[in-house]
Amino acid sequence: MNAPFRYDIVGSYLRPEILKQARIDYKNNTITELELKAIEDQCIKELILKTKELGYNVITDGEFRRSSWHLDFMWGFHGVEHKSTQTGIPFHGEDALIDDTYCTSHITVSDHPFVEHFKYVKQFEDENTVARQTIPSPAQFLFQMIMPANLEQTKSIYPNEEELILDIANGYKKVISDLYDSGCRNIQFDDCTWGVFVDPAACFILNTDENGLNEIINKFIRINNLAIEDHPSDLALTMHICRGNFHSTWACQGSYEKVAKELFTKTNVNAFYLEFDDERSGDFSPLRYVNNDKKVVLGLITSKDPTLEDKETIKKRIQEATEYLPLERLCLSPQCGFASTEEGNKLTFDQQWDKLLLVKAIAKEVW
Repeated sequence: MNAPFRYDIVGSYLRPEILKQARIDYKNNTITELELKAIEDQCIKELILKTKELGYNVITDGEFRRSSWHLDFMWGFHGVEHKSTQTGIPFHGEDALIDDTYCTSHITVSDHPFVEHFKYVKQFEDENTVARQTIPSPAQFLFQMIMPANLEQTKSIYPNEEELILDIANGYKKVISDLYDSGCRNIQFDDCTWGVFVDPAACFILNTDENGLNEIINKFIRINNLAIEDHPSDLALTMHICRGNFHSTWACQGSYEKVAKELFTKTNVNAFYLEFDDERSGDFSPLRYVNNDKKVVLGLITSKDPTLEDKETIKKRIQEATEYLPLERLCLSPQCGFASTEEGNKLTFDQQWDKLLLVKAIAKEVW
């Protein structure tokens, strides 16, 4: 039951309207936190039952308790604050108006709320399913703290960046340990930093040169590995990588080739979930660097567009990938979640389920 599975998911799903309204009502103080939680619980239960009905082995909370895939997790740490943004993050044709999130004191964690979130999902496990917890990678956390807009503030708290790296890594160790003690055996890191690194404008985005970019790449691999060193052998740790997913738009583009050798050979995870749904991701040749027995989940079905892919075209692309990795080390999934933020992508619930049914149907035929 360890991930990845031949047909798999990335984790987030479209939020039901009742849930969206409940979050608005809670923000406006017209319902209580307990009332919001009850609605979240019911929506998550219905999602899990639907996932089981579709025949998937992985159940998640759909990220229904979050506003965004990564920031809510960071808000569970001491020393991290947030506020409504005035500018947002530029995506292709639209700005993602997610909260500005920044460091205010040394970063620690006590009882992270995501542990309780996981326990709710865990109770629905059965002999055919495993509960997965998705969280942003340690590198994504570090990126948030040292991105150009936050760097000066973070340096005022952490003049020595090594101390920041260790505090984040140690915080992750505690959260991972608490999740494991709660019965979690499947953790997925979500990491968009590599999408930034491969973009032609990477040096401009990060305000550095090529040498500085290479230093950051190695730093980010190191913090990811620090956070998971000595993890239990029966805990499946995987990493999902994409180039941005907000309201059916994207943020970055570029082949994995630029980072593949370092990323795929040195990152100590069991599998990579990789975006390959359009030309922005390049070809499959970087997969030649995926070493040892690591697996790759090919994100060939887009979650951004409701149009169903042609089954034979996807099967042909899987065959192309076998030029670099054997079929037994490949799996299939959507390229990303369906709602990395609560706004969700531009497709209906039925179209979302149709995408997952297509992933399953193709995998059943190929494997």
